[in-house]
Amino acid sequence: MPRKPLIAGNWKMNMNHLEAIALVQKIAFALPDKYYEKVDVVVVPPFTDLRSVQTLVEGDKLKVAYGAQDVSVHESGAYTGEVSGPMLAKLGCKFVVVGHSERRIYHGEDDELVSNKAKAALKHGLTPIICIGEGLDIREAGSHVEYNINQLRNSLAGLSQKELAKIVIAYEPVWAIGTGKVASAADAQEVCSAIRSELSRIATPETAGSIRVLYGGSVSAKNVGSIVGESDVDGALVGGASLKADDFAQLCAIAAGGPF
Repeated sequence: MPRKPLIAGNWKMNMNHLEAIALVQKIAFALPDKYYEKVDVVVVPPFTDLRSVQTLVEGDKLKVAYGAQDVSVHESGAYTGEVSGPMLAKLGCKFVVVGHSERRIYHGEDDELVSNKAKAALKHGLTPIICIGEGLDIREAGSHVEYNINQLRNSLAGLSQKELAKIVIAYEPVWAIGTGKVASAADAQEVCSAIRSELSRIATPETAGSIRVLYGGSVSAKNVGSIVGESDVDGALVGGASLKADDFAQLCAIAAGGPF
């Protein structure tokens, strides 16, 4: 069964709750309903926007899904600043990003923590989008495939076969995030293909064939078509382009295989 493309817009630390409402409304208006049959569209706002987005999506019965940018490994307690899986589930979140390079770099998150966050998400019915990716030095040294596979293996450590079947992987080369530099479609396919091969070993070939593997890093309407056209790339984790409704809607339409 072919994998349905997934386009997830990571807003990062942008948009207050009023701006979030306006952006989701514009995305829903700009992307005709027919496209949602061929692509899953997800927005990933800051925590402070989630309740407003929930109210809009549920009230207007929008086909846009939404998720969070992080999750705590704890369910509740004295963990100032943390947001738990049960809280996100109650807000109607379907997805949560874990292990984004900005969390790894700025907050010192390691593969073990990423694995635990993925398990915390899965426990509460959230689909973790587990991020991996190499820096420019590793890419230039030619060891990027080995690096990503090692990071993948460690970030999935401890997940059961049943849990592995419910994850999404996002390959985001760090050197391409927000820089305007983009991995070529062939570059993305090289790593995403290696990821799927490793998933076959970690899980089963059948499970690996069902897991969606995304590419992230300066994705735009200009390059998304060629990238998702690769056999092992099933969509994109989009940054800057997700903050502009028309650009994001066009990007989603292209990923769905249709003219906008």
